[in-house]
Amino acid sequence: MKSKNRNFNIPNALTVVRFVLIFPFVFYFISNEYLKAGIVLLVSGLTDLLDGWIARQFNQSTELGQMLDPLADKLTQASVAICLAVEEPVLIPLLAIFVVKEALMVTAAIFLIGKNKKKPSGSKWYGKAATVLFYISFGIIVAMRVFGWFTGEERLHIAVALLSVTAGFMIYAFVRYAKIYFRILRSDDPRYRLDIQEVMDKKKK
Repeated sequence: MKSKNRNFNIPNALTVVRFVLIFPFVFYFISNEYLKAGIVLLVSGLTDLLDGWIARQFNQSTELGQMLDPLADKLTQASVAICLAVEEPVLIPLLAIFVVKEALMVTAAIFLIGKNKKKPSGSKWYGKAATVLFYISFGIIVAMRVFGWFTGEERLHIAVALLSVTAGFMIYAFVRYAKIYFRILRSDDPRYRLDIQEVMDKKKK
């Protein structure tokens, strides 16, 4: 009798939902339907909080989930940053921090998995905190647009302040993750080893 594949669980399903929600978010945002875009992002943020909580509470954490969860965060944040940059070109220098950070982290994870056959670090509290702060900042920026709070110049100043704080925290999280990355890269600890064939065999069961 075949055993149940542990990768098919609620936390991983919620992570997949986050990937899917990127498309309606981008569509609504570029269509100037900011309220709908904000609701989609809110749902995405809630699934981000729920998947980690469910995984911990019900012991449903998997290696696949630990790799997909931060990737979903990175792609979502990059999508938001690019959409904001298109709308407000003056924010491009700040938003570039998000895109560069996420691109570097994705590249590092691919390098670890593909070349070194090691497991990337799972999400940490500072990474999640940076993500939550990102969602809050974007939510406030969208709310100002939807409800017409403040003048255009005031909204821009507030957006710059919010994104500056978020960028600062993201840089802090990036530095912490970089330390973990280099520790894993140099380590011979078998707990960091990723046996691709073993993972594929588990999927077949």
